[in-house]
Amino acid sequence: MKTLSQYLGIFLLLIGMTYCKPYQPEGQGVVGTITWLEGNMMPSIQDGEDPEKEAQKVERTVQIFPLTNISDVKVEDGLITSIATKKIKEVKTDGSGKYAIDLSPGRYSVVTVEEGGLFANIFDGDGNIQPITIKENEWTLLDIQINYKAFY
Repeated sequence: MKTLSQYLGIFLLLIGMTYCKPYQPEGQGVVGTITWLEGNMMPSIQDGEDPEKEAQKVERTVQIFPLTNISDVKVEDGLITSIATKKIKEVKTDGSGKYAIDLSPGRYSVVTVEEGGLFANIFDGDGNIQPITIKENEWTLLDIQINYKAFY
């Protein structure tokens, strides 16, 4: 049987949780994880199971450009080899592929740096390259799968 002091402790804990905001870093920007996929990504059944293909977390340099359209770049072998807009920021991921870049509110394109050029695999309906919108005091999640050497 609980004592009055135990009930009071639980009550105070619940009140404290109600009035506490979750921790959020100040400012705004984009955060995410970079993963690498390569080879045959087609589902296959082995021994009656369908094993999921594992994406490997990788270190990469992530670059931010003003919102850039596909018409403003040159693409060869699935990589961007030249880009008409000027790079705003870049950051290297940590050993587990995680990155965070603080940005002013606005619209941007996000790419990774690869050996033969820049990589992005998401485009909006207007042909903008890997677009993100940064809002004031909000962090936008953008996980990137680098898959130009994978086939499906």
